[in-house]
Amino acid sequence: MRAFPFALLALAAFALPALAESAADVSKPDPRPPLTERRQEPIYSVTAGIDGEIYPVFANYASLRTGADRKWGTVAVVVNNPTSESLRARIAVQIEGWSDQEIQLAQLEPNTSRTYLFAPTFLPRFYSNHELIAATTLVSVTDIAGHPLYLQTVPVKIRSAEDMFWGSKFQYAPFIASWVTPHDERVEEILRQAKEFMPGRRLPGYEPEKDAAGQEQMTYTEARAIYKALQEAGVSYVKSSMTLGGHQDASERVRMPGQSLRDASANCIDGVVMYAALFENLGMEPVVVLVPGHAYVGVRESPKSAKYLYIETAITGRASFEESIASATRGVASYKPADSIRISVTEARSMGVYPMPSPTGQSAPDTKEASASLQRGFAR
Repeated sequence: MRAFPFALLALAAFALPALAESAADVSKPDPRPPLTERRQEPIYSVTAGIDGEIYPVFANYASLRTGADRKWGTVAVVVNNPTSESLRARIAVQIEGWSDQEIQLAQLEPNTSRTYLFAPTFLPRFYSNHELIAATTLVSVTDIAGHPLYLQTVPVKIRSAEDMFWGSKFQYAPFIASWVTPHDERVEEILRQAKEFMPGRRLPGYEPEKDAAGQEQMTYTEARAIYKALQEAGVSYVKSSMTLGGHQDASERVRMPGQSLRDASANCIDGVVMYAALFENLGMEPVVVLVPGHAYVGVRESPKSAKYLYIETAITGRASFEESIASATRGVASYKPADSIRISVTEARSMGVYPMPSPTGQSAPDTKEASASLQRGFAR
């Protein structure tokens, strides 16, 4: 017989008594109570904004869409129901002090999961905020009878209302149309001044009775009057595009037209959305043209025309209208179509990208007591 290694013999010597003891224990009653199986419960997870940052431009877009039409929201709540029973629950989401509360009914079959997208309506102060601010998202879940099932607070950052997130390869570029605010009172005032530089003191926009050539000439004349009114208002170039928060390489501050006109300051993209607002107010069709490191505004010369009149907005304060047109025409032509992005404001509107709400300066109601009451209701 082949000899066993000593180590294995030693292991057997220790193991066999243990096995014998274990076998002997089988016949003895176990005094311990039987283990109860842990009851499974629904699992909830919450995410907010883009990497925890809420951009007003996207929050406004999402809040204007019905729940069924949303592809994404301001807050996403993932509900996983691993149980053997159907789940019916009421989910409430609110960004405390910044938004109303949105409520949705969750209905899940056993062993299923679903994502619920929330886009609560934000209060006016949300659109008058100009800095990065910390806030709290409150998510509460109750059953249909109102019994608490889940409560979670999620820290978020509120971005400035002027912060534009372009995204990877400018995938969110159409949202720049939210900065085109044709009914801003300062936009209206510039148009009142511009009509004084027009023959007959009128700014008609497109006129259906004109032929293409006549309308192209009228568009040129109207654009020149608007350019002159902005020069008279003292608008000149100030860069001021720095913003705070994440995604610095794909985000920038863009002034609203009303602020640019109030401060008489605008960089290239500020000027572009300002001119676009003036043209849209007249029922004309502006486009935003993005090229590497710069932007131009264009306006369709006549309805259904393929031709656009381009303006270099960054030199409004120091060059003639003719020089601005020539500079923009050269600039747009110098880039291949693949190297530029054109955003039709008219098409963006058809996609549901509307002007950003005008802040009224209202402050949000105090929600501390309501939140404290809710917290007490969930106390164990």
